[in-house]
Amino acid sequence: MSTARLDGKTVVITGGNTGIGKVTALELAKRGAHVVIACRDTTKGDMAVQEIKSIVPNGSVVTLSLDLSSLQSVHTFAKKLLRSEPHIHILINNAGVACCPQWKTEDGFEMQLGVNHLGHFLLTLLLLDCLKKSAPARIINVSSVAHRLGKIHFEDIHLENCFNPFTAYYQSKLANVLFTKELAKRLQGTGVTTYALHPGAVQTELGRYLGTSVNYCVGWMFYVFGILFFKSVEEGAQTTIYCAVAEELEHQTGLYY
Repeated sequence: MSTARLDGKTVVITGGNTGIGKVTALELAKRGAHVVIACRDTTKGDMAVQEIKSIVPNGSVVTLSLDLSSLQSVHTFAKKLLRSEPHIHILINNAGVACCPQWKTEDGFEMQLGVNHLGHFLLTLLLLDCLKKSAPARIINVSSVAHRLGKIHFEDIHLENCFNPFTAYYQSKLANVLFTKELAKRLQGTGVTTYALHPGAVQTELGRYLGTSVNYCVGWMFYVFGILFFKSVEEGAQTTIYCAVAEELEHQTGLYY
């Protein structure tokens, strides 16, 4: 319910072309932020920009190509972004995949760990100097309550010997939370604060791979169950928006919402 404005602030949000990411981009644009949507599918990204601008005609929203399953793409994105944006005030690591088959990223990482954590880990580090320069600044990592079931499998980090799509997802979401807490320690005194969050069970495309990784019936049941009982994307985006704008969180860091 905060009425805080973000005029003059630059927000970078991964996966802002769909789901709760798109709603977050819209709401922050309404508050006056310059929003950069980072996404793999730039056609969808451009469509999201058009949709947001139809609601916020004077909104400042652009899209840039980013494939979190490619470290080269992350490097390329960061270079382009830093050339065009002298300041970054809010970084929202929102994009993610869930329960996909035993796929590998371009660099050979297990896909969920690679996209949900390692890609965002590298992106955050590449943008960190700019965030410090822009302080006060915030880094927001969209995790999941599934992190409570997670374990970091240091002995087999890519789960090559015991792959399970759920185990991989739990591990990646735990990594998001641990990253947030460690960043908070290392960024003390810089004016950059960190937040991890669980958006709730939301009607998004996140479970679209269940039919492939488990079986078609499970995927279909998850879809129907979601329509009946899950939050809408507008409701699901509220925790991210809260972490981005709530003035009372300005001096909190490293916590989970």
